Amino acid sequence: MEFLPQAARADLVRGGPFPVPSGAQVRVIRTADDVPLRLASWRATIRRRDELVLILQGRTEYIERYGETILTLIERGFDVVAFDWRGQGGSARLLPDRRKGHVERFEDYLLDLNAVIASLAVDFDPKRRMALAHSMGGAVLLHALHRVPALMERAVLSAPMIGLSMVRYQTLAHLAARTFKTMGLGKFYIPGGSSEPLMPFQDNPLTHDQKRFDVNEVLFSKAPELAIGSPTISWIKTSFDAMRALQDPRFASKLSMPLLCVAGSHDRITDTRATARFIAGTKQGRLLEIADAAHEILLEAETIRQAFWRAFDDFMD
Repeated sequence: MEFLPQAARADLVRGGPFPVPSGAQVRVIRTADDVPLRLASWRATIRRRDELVLILQGRTEYIERYGETILTLIERGFDVVAFDWRGQGGSARLLPDRRKGHVERFEDYLLDLNAVIASLAVDFDPKRRMALAHSMGGAVLLHALHRVPALMERAVLSAPMIGLSMVRYQTLAHLAARTFKTMGLGKFYIPGGSSEPLMPFQDNPLTHDQKRFDVNEVLFSKAPELAIGSPTISWIKTSFDAMRALQDPRFASKLSMPLLCVAGSHDRITDTRATARFIAGTKQGRLLEIADAAHEILLEAETIRQAFWRAFDDFMD
């Protein structure tokens, strides 16, 4: 019998050096295939805009990790909506082992996004919709915009998952994942993977800022159920499928909305060169490469974050 998704939590965990702002409305929504997702929204305290920003996280992330980013957006006059993808954070997990980062098809993430967009139409219509997407969230958003260009008026993508710099032989890795999934091993951890959600700060590929790096450890000590570990073979296979589609030059050429991609010169997770090639093929895309920035630009050292927010403000204005 197919395993039924676990329940989603309907609250936020407060704590850490950058807690989520107060005043959130938190609720559980359901996707077309009946997966419960955790969603939170904030109204701007300063009414300068008739716009909202939808945050689309990367793999392993969760709403509370974006506390500082959410506050920064609210202070700029944006309403903010954030949610957890299926299989991570406070949304329903898809396997009995809650720590496995799993999804069967990359298109399932589009079901999540569709459910969130439907909720926005009820709660925030007719707000102008902007997107701030990181890593895997950027890949999901680009696939969604390719299908429905009017989904967002403009989008900012942080280190989008168009290619991976952390995988040296991507074609071979894709073939191996496809083979293993065909053998029925899709729900297994990737070789060498584990349920461990944390890594040491020393030589980490995410950020140079230890205080922001430690957000995970602090929040997991309060709510270990938010954490996930390594991805499954199925997640790897379907993500490579999605990236291969994004790397086709015909994909980028069909995107006409304004896009800002911000990438780091020291990103050891996603491939900044692949991002540059992608943006060069779009109609209204621009790329900002920030020197010395690692993968988690929104959680980077203050000088890097400020460079990001200057570009963000210029793009949105």
